Amino acid sequence: MRFYNRQHRYYCGIDLHVKTMYLCILDTNGQVLLHRNVTTTPEAFLTAVAPYRDDLAVAVECMFTWYWLADLCAAEGITFVLGHALSMKAIHGGKAKNDKIDAHKIAVLLRGGMLPQSYVYPSAMRATRDLLRRRLHLVRKRGQLLAHIHNTQAQYNLPAFERRLAYPANREGVSLHFPDPSVRKSVEVDLALIDQYDVLIADLEQTLVREAKCDDADAFHRLRSVPGIGPILALTILYEIHHIGRFDRVQEFASYARLVKCTHESAGKVLGTGGAKMGNVHLKWAFSEAAVLFLRHAHTAPVAKFMARLEKHHGKGKALSILAHKIGRAVYYMLARGTVFSLPKFLAA
Repeated sequence: MRFYNRQHRYYCGIDLHVKTMYLCILDTNGQVLLHRNVTTTPEAFLTAVAPYRDDLAVAVECMFTWYWLADLCAAEGITFVLGHALSMKAIHGGKAKNDKIDAHKIAVLLRGGMLPQSYVYPSAMRATRDLLRRRLHLVRKRGQLLAHIHNTQAQYNLPAFERRLAYPANREGVSLHFPDPSVRKSVEVDLALIDQYDVLIADLEQTLVREAKCDDADAFHRLRSVPGIGPILALTILYEIHHIGRFDRVQEFASYARLVKCTHESAGKVLGTGGAKMGNVHLKWAFSEAAVLFLRHAHTAPVAKFMARLEKHHGKGKALSILAHKIGRAVYYMLARGTVFSLPKFLAA
C-alpha cells in the first residue's frame, strides 16, 4: 500500500457526494481553516479553495463520483490524491460519523502522510476502460439468458441440445425444442435478446480494438504474442494496467493483479491470509483465463512436462494459479522491456 507523504502548505479533505460535498482545509499545523458544505459544481469548489490555491493538496475517497474533480484539479494545476476506499479505515471506525467528521479525517490523514493512495487513472484512456467494463456487463447478461434456456430444458427434463447455443448458427429452431406454448414463448424472448446482445457486443469489440490501436498499438500487439491471450484479454490487460511504469517492481504488479496471497503474522505465528479484495479484479480474471487458454494454445511437450510437474507438487487448481502468476510476471517484463513473448525463456525462468 502506498501512502501520500508529500508536504504542502494546505490540505483539503473532501467527503464527496453526487449533489453536495463537505470540504475541510487544514494548514501545516493542523488548524482548521475551512469547514463548509457546498454544492458539487466546479464553480463552488474553486470559489471555496480560492484563498488556499497556493500549494494546496486535495484528497477524496475513491468512490464513483471522483472523475470530474480529478479532471478539474488537473486542469487547474491542483494536486489531487485519491484515497483507497478499502484501506481508509480511520474514517469509518469512529463512534460518530457524518460528512463533516469524514472530511476532517481525510484532511488529517493527508496532512499526516497516512492517506492510502489509489491510482488516479488519466482521462485520456479512462472512458475506453469503462466502455470495456461495460462490455463485460453485457456479456454477463447474455450468459444469464443462455443459462436460463439450459435451465428451462433441465426443468422439463427434455433432451439436451446437440450443439452449443453460444454460437448463432446453432440456435435455429431451439424454441421448437419446447412443446408448451408459454415455455416456447419465454425461450423465444431469450433468443431475441441474445441476438441483440450479439450485435451490440460485436460492435463494442470492434470499437475497442480500434481505440486500443490508437492508444497503444505496440503494447496491444505485444500482449497478443502470449499464447492464449486474444483481443479481449489483451484489451483488458492493456486498459486495466494503463502504463506499466506505474509499478516499480514486478512484485507490486503481481499484488495489484491479485496473483499472490498475503499472510497475516504476529509474534512469529501465521494467522491466515487476507487482502483478497485488494487489487484489480479485472486483471485477476484476465490472467486466470489466460492460464487456461495458454495450455490450449501452447500445447507442446515442454509445456505439458512443466504443468505435470506443478500438478504433482501442488494439485491441478494451485498449478493453474501458479501458471497465472507466471504469465503475469512475463507480461510485466514484456511491457517494461518492450519485448515479445518467448516460450523457451518462459519455461526456463
